[in-house]
Amino acid sequence: MKSPNKRSVSSKRASSKPRKSAQPTRVKLIWLLLCLTGVAMLSATAGALLAVSLASTPLMQRQLSPSEASIFGKGDRFSSRSSLKLPELTRPVNILILGAKVLTTDLNNPPADAQKLPYQALVNSFDGLTDVMLLLRFNPDTKKFVVLSIPRDTRTYIPDHGVRKINEANADGGPALAARSVSELMGGVGIDRYVTINVQGVQALIDALGGVTVYVPKDMKYKDDSQHLYVNLKAGRQHLNGDQTLQLLRFRYDENGDIGRIQRQQMVMRALMEQALNPTTVARVPKLLSVIQTHIDTNLTVEELVALSGFASQVNRSNTKMLMVPGEFSAPGEYDASYWLPHPPKIQSLVSQHFDFGAPSLTEDTPASLRVAIQDSTKQEKGVQKIQTALRADGFNNVYVGNPWTEPLSVTRIVAQQGDVIGAEAVRRSLGFGEVRIENTGDIESDVTIQLGKDALQPVKKVPPKDAKGRSTNPSPGAL
Repeated sequence: MKSPNKRSVSSKRASSKPRKSAQPTRVKLIWLLLCLTGVAMLSATAGALLAVSLASTPLMQRQLSPSEASIFGKGDRFSSRSSLKLPELTRPVNILILGAKVLTTDLNNPPADAQKLPYQALVNSFDGLTDVMLLLRFNPDTKKFVVLSIPRDTRTYIPDHGVRKINEANADGGPALAARSVSELMGGVGIDRYVTINVQGVQALIDALGGVTVYVPKDMKYKDDSQHLYVNLKAGRQHLNGDQTLQLLRFRYDENGDIGRIQRQQMVMRALMEQALNPTTVARVPKLLSVIQTHIDTNLTVEELVALSGFASQVNRSNTKMLMVPGEFSAPGEYDASYWLPHPPKIQSLVSQHFDFGAPSLTEDTPASLRVAIQDSTKQEKGVQKIQTALRADGFNNVYVGNPWTEPLSVTRIVAQQGDVIGAEAVRRSLGFGEVRIENTGDIESDVTIQLGKDALQPVKKVPPKDAKGRSTNPSPGAL
């Protein structure tokens, strides 16, 4: 099998292709497209933006054959509108996000100006390997928004191409083949639409938004002269511009490899979702429109964009779930390349719980079987030991101390690392404090990760269990 890091894309895909004309659009589509790329979810001022521009905004779209187009929900509508209302989301929708990184060496016919450069330059194209793959679910029934990260090295079956790394699907057959491959991996989950953005687009979006404030978890230094990739970031909370954000996202010298990048992607997404509430974002509309015109390709219609963005504007943080395809790293020498090996039973449980698809898992984790990691941000070793002892007393037998959490936290985060909300809630009840988060920023070997904050140092009384009549079974619970 050819290395996925250096594949040729056919000259047919590399050449300029006719683009479909976009309908007159509203600036509302900005809010959605940023959300769909996994880069941001702008919400607070979405309604006000509708009046900002009536200009036509063409979207760069690849032509899909009828058979390719039929893969995306067969064109079924999922929005409706009346004369007095904006389009509204009428049913749950799954959107595939593809983040492409295309280098001059990936193309048979790279642009002339790029050919002259002494390194592998990034090209404004959508036809290469996908460094980022996300499956988003907008569910108006439950008012929830789900982001599923798919590691690019996931070993899976790509229709008509065999078992490969899933990031090769877009280079081999565009968004339609990528959608078929993701659906195959997820046990048949349907995909309604796609959005593709390239690396240059991510950088331009961050700059258009005025940068993003995040906590860089550690000093990061890396260079790759062949790709002109230079990373030089210091640990700590700081405001990053587009180039610096890409450094954070593309940093490779990480013990967790691709999974570490996914964790940083989710950190940036969380930060942007909170930052998007800043009303000054309205003034940045012209720059955002320019980015959308040149760096994003989608088969979503304007009406669908407005309906999805209207829904996104109403989702609160607690209903935003960030997941990752369950699996494990392949052992050195086990295959011809390094892979993320997916875990089918856990995928079945995940899609049942969060995508409302398929039968639920026949087995459920119990406190005794949950792998619970503790990441301390307080630097209080006695506090960590206290928490560990208390959890084991409540039946959590597999509790271990992971690497410290470098960002100082005021409130403890209980991270459902594998998407197990029930298990995370059980841990929270045992502790009596903290907030549950559905994301993948914790210890990758755990089911639930406790990122201890300052609230862990306060004496807390646990909520005692109750009997069938609602009476406390322990009238005098002790403090942790």
